[in-house]
Amino acid sequence: MARKPNRSPKPRDNQRRGKKKISVLTQEKIEYVDYKDVNLLRRFMSDRAKIRARRVTGNDTQQQREIARAIKNAREMALVPYTNRVTSQRGGNRRDDRGNRADGPAPRPSGPPPGPNGDGEDVLDGEATEAETVDAGDAGTDEAGDE
Repeated sequence: MARKPNRSPKPRDNQRRGKKKISVLTQEKIEYVDYKDVNLLRRFMSDRAKIRARRVTGNDTQQQREIARAIKNAREMALVPYTNRVTSQRGGNRRDDRGNRADGPAPRPSGPPPGPNGDGEDVLDGEATEAETVDAGDAGTDEAGDE
């Protein structure tokens, strides 16, 4: 079998790259990134509270280190969240094989569950529970009215 000669890879499309992003820190001439400046730090965080990459923000290496350290300090001080939970609805009116809705459990009946006698009470053989005997003993005293 004859081998095909190695061809050089196709040249990259340089038009796709566009122009380089300029950092917000450079545009606004910010020299020190303070962990207490929450509004600035949120500009470098995604909606899920992740630190954005350098290629997205346009920071250089040193700026990115300062931003990351400030965000981590602000998280420790509870100024910015570690995560933001993003909830979204999936699908529409889906039903499972049995015809029930797939988005939640079946409704529960209201009222207490039946006891051992099937009548809703947990009393065994007519004996009162310990909680009922304590409540019955305190029924005659009224502590709020004794002055």
